[in-house]
Amino acid sequence: MDDEKTVNHLKGRGARINPPSRFDTLIRDANDGHFANAEDQFAETIRTQYIETHPKTLVNKVDSPDIGMAWSMNPYQGCEHGCVYCYARNTHPYWGYSAGTDFESKILIKRNAPELLAKRLRSKSWQCAPIMLSGNTDCYQPVEKKLQLTRRLLEILLQFRHPVGLITKNSLILRDIDLLQELAQDDLVKVSISINSLNESLRQQLEPRTATYARRIDTISQLSAAGIPVNVMVAPVIPGLNDHEIMDVVKAVADAGARAAHHIVVRLNGDVRAIFEDWLEKHYPDRAAKVIRQISALHGGQTNDSRFGVRMKGEGRIAEIIADQMQLARRKFLADRHMPLFNTRLYEQFRNPQLSLFG
Repeated sequence: MDDEKTVNHLKGRGARINPPSRFDTLIRDANDGHFANAEDQFAETIRTQYIETHPKTLVNKVDSPDIGMAWSMNPYQGCEHGCVYCYARNTHPYWGYSAGTDFESKILIKRNAPELLAKRLRSKSWQCAPIMLSGNTDCYQPVEKKLQLTRRLLEILLQFRHPVGLITKNSLILRDIDLLQELAQDDLVKVSISINSLNESLRQQLEPRTATYARRIDTISQLSAAGIPVNVMVAPVIPGLNDHEIMDVVKAVADAGARAAHHIVVRLNGDVRAIFEDWLEKHYPDRAAKVIRQISALHGGQTNDSRFGVRMKGEGRIAEIIADQMQLARRKFLADRHMPLFNTRLYEQFRNPQLSLFG
């Protein structure tokens, strides 16, 4: 069938459409390579492009009370992992690109990220507080293997004895286990691994370029064995797709050595709704309408939700069932385990205005 053929052309991509950026005032036609429907228009596999940017700052203030850290930094914008539900897709239009296949194939690189971090940590005005790496897209997405920006950021954080929290879906984090282990010895690091299912077939469609679930569990095991505290984000929980797996997922990660687990429910803000609904209709047409209804039930009848304190956990009966399952799973499999507190005392002792990491 033609539909099956075009899907194969997008193997390894999450989004199947490329909606126009809402900030783009240009009207493009089919001759300039910007298409509304990636499946219909791209005759060959979409190739990833890496685009240099030149930011003046890296560390950003996080104003959301739902996030556990007040600061974040992102060495990359856009993410080749291609998770269909990713809220970060909505940031790509600010750069003039689509939240669809552009988000997965046009990756913005902040090559000067390490220098910017060092400059910030040398600043006399900087007051030590844990920084999240990353707050938007995955700092261990495939290009990190070559560029090593995340590793260089960790080296700087270690030299300054500055606390950092990492979140990823990629087993590439194991490459940096030496740095993470040193940071962990002084309670300067916490790692969160995101895993929301054990169904590999679902992962291949939902999160196409991420590490397999089995590989992520092995990553938890190796990090934990090295003394690095690991939290697991069961996220997002999508009713009708993976909500029935909560107990199994928490048991698996607990067996691997995770110290904690938390959940976030799916929400479809901005362009993510159209991208997710299109994906759902193509991959799960038998239950698409039911899944969307249940997602809406989590958010007061809407698929999107921006309300602080509610948006990540949802509300209503379905949200309560999910929360109850997580509470039971933690009580059964993670009792008496905890994540350590960040150590913020060492930063001032090690800060040196003359420190040069690049000379």
